[in-house]
Amino acid sequence: MATISLAEARTLVAVALRSAGANAAMADATARSLVLAEAQGLASHGLSRVPQYSAQLRNGRVNGSAVPAVLAGRGGAARVDAQEGLAFAACELAVAEAVRRAAEFGISVVGVTNSHHAGVIVDHLRAVAAAGMVGLGFANSPAAMPAAGGKHPIFGTNPVAAVFPRRAGAGRQGGDPLLIDLSLSEVARGKLMVAAKNGQSIPLGWALDAEGQPTTDPKAGMEGSMLPIGAVSSPKGAMLALVIELLVTALIGANYGFEASSFFVDEGNRPRIGQLFIVIDPGALVGREAFLDRIEVLVLEMLKDEGVRLPGARREQLRRAAERDGITVADATLAAWRTLV
Repeated sequence: MATISLAEARTLVAVALRSAGANAAMADATARSLVLAEAQGLASHGLSRVPQYSAQLRNGRVNGSAVPAVLAGRGGAARVDAQEGLAFAACELAVAEAVRRAAEFGISVVGVTNSHHAGVIVDHLRAVAAAGMVGLGFANSPAAMPAAGGKHPIFGTNPVAAVFPRRAGAGRQGGDPLLIDLSLSEVARGKLMVAAKNGQSIPLGWALDAEGQPTTDPKAGMEGSMLPIGAVSSPKGAMLALVIELLVTALIGANYGFEASSFFVDEGNRPRIGQLFIVIDPGALVGREAFLDRIEVLVLEMLKDEGVRLPGARREQLRRAAERDGITVADATLAAWRTLV
C-alpha cells in the first residue's frame, strides 16, 4: 500500500486520462471528482473508475475531445450538451449555470444531455451550498432495475441527491452543508460484484435473475436485474425510478437507461444519458437568514438523539483527514494507473 496526497492523486488521474484521449479540461474535472470521492471513502466512485474511463476513451465510447456547451434556454431553464464526453466538466458547467440563473430568477433547472457516468451526484452540488442555495440533483444510468411488476431491466439505479447549506460553525456537528445522496436500488450493484468475487450468496430482495425470479446467487443477479428500494413490499422505489428517468431524459433529450450500454463493459455505445440539477435561492422565498435559522432548528432537534449523524458528516470527516494525511492506494492500483500513462 502507498499513501499519496490528494494533489498527487489528481495529477496521476488527469495524466492517465489525457493519455487515454481526454482533453485537459475533461481530464482535470474528472480527476477532481474521482479523487474527492476516494477521499470521502466512496471507493466505488473513486479511483477504481480510472481504468474503466480510460478504456472507454480509447475504444471510442467516450468523446475525449468534447467541450460541453450551454444550449439555448429560457428564464431559469437551460440545457448543457456534454458532447458525449465524460460527464464531470459538463456537470460543473451545468451547476454554475444553474446557480447563475437561480440568483437572477430565484429558481433554475439545468439538464445535461449526451452525457456519461456522473460519479457522486451530491458532490456536483457543493458549489450550490457554497453559494448559499439549495440544490437537487438527479441522474439516470444504464438499465439495471425493472418497472414495477416487470422482470427485465429498464431503469438505471437513478441516484437522487440534495444539498442544504448551513451557517458556518453552527451546531454540534459544525456548519457543513447537509449532503444527501442515494440510489434507488435496494443495494448498490457493487455489492453483488463483491459477493460474486468472494463466492458468497446475497439476501433475497436484492436482485432478480434473468427469468425475473428472486435469487440469492449474485452472478445470476448481475445477469438479471437489481430490485428497487422497497420492491419486496411496495412499488414505491420503482415509481421513484420512473420519475427520475423521465426528468433526466424526456425533458432534456437524453437516452433512457435501456438505450445505453453498461458502464461496466469496455465495448458498447456512447450512453448519452442525462443529469438534471435544480437550484433554489432561499432569498427568493423566506429569505436566506430566516432559512438558515430554520435549518438549525431542525438540526438541533435531530441531534437531541445521541446516535444521530447528520447526512454528509462522515464524508466530510474523511475528506478533511484525507486532505491532511493523503489517501492510501493499493500498490496494484497505483501500478495500473501508471501503465495507463
